[in-house]
Amino acid sequence: MQERFHADILRNPHNRRILERWDALALPDGWLVAGCLFQTVWNLHSGRDPTADIQDYDLFYFNPDDVTDEGERRMQAHAETVLGDLGITVEATNQARVHLWYESYFGHPYAPLGSSKEGIDRFLVPATCVGVRPGGEVYAPNGLASLYAGDLRMNPLSPHRDLFERKAASYQRRWPWLTIHPPQDLSPTRIATA
Repeated sequence: MQERFHADILRNPHNRRILERWDALALPDGWLVAGCLFQTVWNLHSGRDPTADIQDYDLFYFNPDDVTDEGERRMQAHAETVLGDLGITVEATNQARVHLWYESYFGHPYAPLGSSKEGIDRFLVPATCVGVRPGGEVYAPNGLASLYAGDLRMNPLSPHRDLFERKAASYQRRWPWLTIHPPQDLSPTRIATA
């Protein structure tokens, strides 16, 4: 299934061009991730243009030696220089610094990461935990079956019901055939005593 996935995501010309220019991006522990990948697959499943409704193209990298806003802005500017002629929005995010801003932005604490793959592991929906690199390298820690089936479940590594419900509803508005599975209560069970 990984070969099929890789072939499908390359049907989006922006994904293909990003991967063709990968060496010029020079991202430490870099991955092309998220919506530009799984949404391409969902567009193809829906008979739509592979690029339809894809808002941005996310690049993860991991640089623990520079977790400053300025360092991330420099990497973002570099990515925009390398990919600017594509006419797409690109977002480069240093996974080594996500824990510094996540809670103030999303309202939930976020433990520090040790790699870009760990950032992919924590996407809100397990079916969307995917990343690729040139040469056909695919990282899909939860497999790809649920992505192709359109099954949206809350990720136990990011058990934020409010964020999951908003994200899943947003996906389903654009791809109505997706199935949202209600989140299970991941808190410890309380036993009533008499």
